Amino acid sequence: MSHTVGIRQAQKLKTRQAILDAALELLEEQSLSSLGLREVTRAVGIAPTAFYRHFRSIPDLGVALVEAALGSLHPMIGTTVIATDDPEQRIARALELIDHHVSANPAHVRFIARERHGGVQPVREAIRSQLDRFAEEVRDELAKDPQAHGWSDADLLMLAQLYVDQMLIVASLFLDTLDAPAQERALVVDRVARQMRLIAVGRTHWND
Repeated sequence: MSHTVGIRQAQKLKTRQAILDAALELLEEQSLSSLGLREVTRAVGIAPTAFYRHFRSIPDLGVALVEAALGSLHPMIGTTVIATDDPEQRIARALELIDHHVSANPAHVRFIARERHGGVQPVREAIRSQLDRFAEEVRDELAKDPQAHGWSDADLLMLAQLYVDQMLIVASLFLDTLDAPAQERALVVDRVARQMRLIAVGRTHWND
């Protein structure tokens, strides 16, 4: 009996993932607010009623996509912002990690960029919640840095939010130039590195 239950559970998870994958592919060309349930189930090859065994609604599906797109990134935060003796190494590491993530997950990045200010409120709120959590995690890492001495918690959170917003900008720019010529791509990398350098310089003088 337990073996049969295990097979059924595995099949259910497989179908759920197929729905997520199909929705993400369909969202390459449209927003979530225009995505139809029947459109998704037709792409997966299941009956519309089967959709409700996995998700309550299209917005619920969108929230699951947010978790898939952003949930796995939290362990990367410490690696991205951890203190080093060389600020340039920190910037280079952050850009390398963002570039790798965008290259490996362009559809997820595009979905977040589009739906962050999209028309589906639960999805906007889910993205905002994830970004707030990122900012808190960055703040906690920044607080360990000797440069944070004398900073208030509110100011550290403000700086963390600035870093998170900049990472989103960088991800969008990398996405837009994913297939661009190497020279154009290099110009983008140089520009975002300079922007991050400006934030770092401003940070050192905030309490002057």
